[in-house]
Amino acid sequence: MDSLPSRPTSRRGPLAVVRFLGLVLFGALIGAVSALAAAAFVGAVLALNDLLLISPRSRMMFDRPGLLLAATVAVPAFGGLLVGLLHRAIPEQRPHAPADVIAAVQTRRGRLPARTGGLSALSALISLGSGASVGQYGPLVHLGASLGSLGARLLRLGRSDDNITIACGVAAAIATAFNAPLAGIVFAHEVVLRHYALRAFAPVAAAALVGYVIATSVLDQGALFHVADTAVPRPWEFAAFLVIGGLGAFVAGAYMHAILSITRLAGTLPLAPPLRPALAGALLGLTALWVPDILGMGQETLRFATLAGAFGSAELLLVLALKIAATGLCLGMGFSGGVFSPALVIGTLFGALCGSMIGQFSGAPQETFVFYAVCGMVAVTSPVIGAPLTSLLIVFELTGSYALTTAALASVTLASPIAAQLFGRSLFDIQLEGRGLDLSAGRGRAVLRATAVTEYLTHDCVTLHPRSPVADAVTALSRARHGEGYLVDDRGRYRGCVSLADLEAARESTMRPACVGEVATLARPVLQPATSLWDAMAALQEVTGEALPVVDTAAEGAFQGVVYEASIARAFLAQSDELRREEHGSG
Repeated sequence: MDSLPSRPTSRRGPLAVVRFLGLVLFGALIGAVSALAAAAFVGAVLALNDLLLISPRSRMMFDRPGLLLAATVAVPAFGGLLVGLLHRAIPEQRPHAPADVIAAVQTRRGRLPARTGGLSALSALISLGSGASVGQYGPLVHLGASLGSLGARLLRLGRSDDNITIACGVAAAIATAFNAPLAGIVFAHEVVLRHYALRAFAPVAAAALVGYVIATSVLDQGALFHVADTAVPRPWEFAAFLVIGGLGAFVAGAYMHAILSITRLAGTLPLAPPLRPALAGALLGLTALWVPDILGMGQETLRFATLAGAFGSAELLLVLALKIAATGLCLGMGFSGGVFSPALVIGTLFGALCGSMIGQFSGAPQETFVFYAVCGMVAVTSPVIGAPLTSLLIVFELTGSYALTTAALASVTLASPIAAQLFGRSLFDIQLEGRGLDLSAGRGRAVLRATAVTEYLTHDCVTLHPRSPVADAVTALSRARHGEGYLVDDRGRYRGCVSLADLEAARESTMRPACVGEVATLARPVLQPATSLWDAMAALQEVTGEALPVVDTAAEGAFQGVVYEASIARAFLAQSDELRREEHGSG
């Protein structure tokens, strides 16, 4: 009887436990640093808002109306100019955002550069401080992720550990910003890692807990909003919450398409890139002279929208439409910031509008008004960030109300699936798809599409000059024990592929060709140096042979070498096994 295969022990034992505990402690350290950085960032934004007359409180207390009107237009415009100039120092000429964090983790190909992370955070600080209609949570997520990636580089950790430390920074940033450690943990797993390996859970949880402790105890930071004791909704109102969820998916789609459409439009404008956010700031300021609620993150607007009677239905509809347009304008034209905060405001306004209209038509009392506002909030936010569980946990941790969370669950039940089918899993995934990274088929495909075939390129092949005698070519292939030869001319250009069988047949033919170039070449697909491993695997379905040639068409068809079919198959199995180990907690 065959013995059972022995269990691998290289990843188990006392040393593995020590390494794991070290990773947990390091995750807690990253959580502390990220939480302090997040708190400092938020404090700096609030200070700038007060100084530059962006916050409602500073605007009410300022007693020079003429100067206030001028500042309302000039501050966002000048802030946009500074942001545009700052982006010239970033290689991609744009700020990095959560989508870049997701790409770095899902492809396992890149780490987050600290310099770009710092410049992106500074750009977001200027944008938010000058009143741009953008969010703070996206920059906080990227800032925390950049700190986690920096820590991994300093300790020279591997890619799997790097992904975990990035998630630690993300979880701490969310936990600090929302006073919601559970939401931070789930967001890091749901949006960034996209798996729930036990090996990643403990460090991420430690980071979120440290962030929460720093936010509540050390910094004494208050919650985003407070909800008093609420009444229990009537049974028929849960049907209304479901409808709000379905309609909220379309509001989320309109919000995402506003950002994407204006981004495409900005690229066609005859303006230098640094001037685009300046123009957006000026337009935002002019609109804010009429409706100042669209300035900045809109946290005051969000708080008032949860109160029955604070806004009329017409006001809610106006601010809702203008907030979508203002955020699309700012982000599309180049301001730096997140989409999370505006989505919270837009969703709360939408839910409040639904609650107000239902109250008017049904004559029902407004004691459950806050349920509609919160349901609208999660119905819009969940599809935008692609995190329904995180949205529900934020509601529960901010309000402590099980009834509110249950009502929000009813809205998320329809909002996320409908939006995913019509628009995409999240705005981040849509943005990444536009950059050539499609995550809809899972992480394995994303890793393979991000791996270039040049990593498996070899020169261990037989190259033949087209004018070489057929007999010499047969001898060369036989000695090298290869069944195929690759025709390369004097200038190093690829001219085709011939098989040993065809050369031998040509040598024995009565109409013997004079040289290799006269032998019929094989119909063989050609790979480019930038071809991904995934596309190479697709090309293998069309060929029977031992290797695929790699040719640089940009260099006049220069022959680079070959990639063997066996190498592609081994690479696929190795990548799949590595992902499987990581996602099951053993990598």
